[in-house]
Amino acid sequence: MSLKTILPGSTSPTGQQITLGVMGGGQLGRMFVQAAQAMGYFTAVLDPDPASPAGLISHFHIQTPFDDEQGLAQLMQRCEAITTEFENVPAPALVTLGAHRPVAPSAACVAIAQDRIKEKAHFVQCAPVSSVFPAPYATITTDALLAAVPADLLPGILKTARLGYDGKGQVRVSTREELAAAWAGLNKVPCVLEKLMPLRGECSVIVSRGADGQTVSFPVQKNTHHDGILAITEVFEGALDPALAARAQASTVALANHLNYVGVLCVEYFLVDTADGVDLIVNEMAPRPHNSGHYTQNACDISQFEAQVRTLAGLPLPTPRQHSPAIMVNLLGDLWFAPNAVREKVSERGVSPPWAQVLALPGTHLHLYGKLSARPGRKMGHLNITAPTVAEVRETAAKVLTLLGLPPLAA
Repeated sequence: MSLKTILPGSTSPTGQQITLGVMGGGQLGRMFVQAAQAMGYFTAVLDPDPASPAGLISHFHIQTPFDDEQGLAQLMQRCEAITTEFENVPAPALVTLGAHRPVAPSAACVAIAQDRIKEKAHFVQCAPVSSVFPAPYATITTDALLAAVPADLLPGILKTARLGYDGKGQVRVSTREELAAAWAGLNKVPCVLEKLMPLRGECSVIVSRGADGQTVSFPVQKNTHHDGILAITEVFEGALDPALAARAQASTVALANHLNYVGVLCVEYFLVDTADGVDLIVNEMAPRPHNSGHYTQNACDISQFEAQVRTLAGLPLPTPRQHSPAIMVNLLGDLWFAPNAVREKVSERGVSPPWAQVLALPGTHLHLYGKLSARPGRKMGHLNITAPTVAEVRETAAKVLTLLGLPPLAA
């Protein structure tokens, strides 16, 4: 069904408060729910976890699997429009929902983002208009395709076509023997082999596109990853070469337009060294708000989550304005166990990062996701740091990283 304008605070023909739905109850769903509620909407979350971060704060929590027919029927009955907070929601479930309610992004767009083989093909198809190509790659689904991999793709990174994220489902390989062993170790599921490129850095762009085709872009984000997981995002003048940033924004808009995308879309890029200087390579896309866009909550006049609400509800999309230089620090469960961090004892059984000391620093904004237990590698929250100048935001970030026992900012 096509999207229509759903005004905040309005009621349905039966007199019920207008409700927006989200498939998935993780932290991205939680922040969508918070943004929707702030604008006056009721919210419904479908997620099987009774302690899901979004489900805990939503007006309605439907605790069923994502493909459960009764759960999907309940969500449709509750909601005027539905979105998703992660790309691995079963695409057929979105097809079912889309036959009865407006769904953004569409099942077709989510299906492309779920599968690296389809995603790479989309990037190649769009290259004439986006002007950015993916890294050289090969698809591996059979022993014959494995044997036919061109030698110049090695060394490379073998990635599962589905369900890989935050460095999971990825293996570096240097020889054909290592490639064969890695594919066998991944149970010979469909994969792509990407040529290992001379990486200079990484960046991402978030765009928001309405059903009318209007598309607006957030500032380009410079990202630093540790062990395949986003660690730090920096967004301020001078963080990236302006020409490369403009190309990344234009490429992302072109990719969204080619898909006829509706919603918030994030596209990640590699910055690579070439004979002619630094160039862009498109890496992957996420059909939802993204970890690298969390800084928008405190550094922009419209956050990526408000933009998600606006696209789903058919509201106007003014161009977001960044009012402060910003640095986002990802907070993983490792912080509750890291030996190098300053500690505050919170009980006889555990310790917590030094939030009082961190929040005493000017321009620090803590966002915890309401998860009931910490474990290494689990995303527990993020910290946004804002300041009037680049020097000040970097100075505060350096103090925060020292307090948390995290690696320092790159020079």
